Amino acid sequence: MSSAPIIRNLELLLEQGQDTAVLRFSLGSAYLKEKQWVKAIEHLQQAVICDPEYSAAWKQYGKALVENEQVAEAVAVYQKGIEVAQNKGDIQAVKEMTVFLKRLQK
Repeated sequence: MSSAPIIRNLELLLEQGQDTAVLRFSLGSAYLKEKQWVKAIEHLQQAVICDPEYSAAWKQYGKALVENEQVAEAVAVYQKGIEVAQNKGDIQAVKEMTVFLKRLQK
């Protein structure tokens, strides 16, 4: 199923000035699902700028970078995401990003 209607609605909210980390995360995740890597990266980067403690956004941001073959950037993002998740006690996100990071460093 296409995420296009969801993306349209989320973009409309953004145009109306509702620029939040959750909105950017949702947009980035929807674009990721649609394989629109550059747009996904743009919104996920904004999500972590809006809320640097948003560990799920760091994880998705890293994934989008990997999909766009920006491996060095993804490594840096996963490292930062792991640090953020550890500080928050978000153990599951730490585990997932650690696995993703190890795969990239092989």
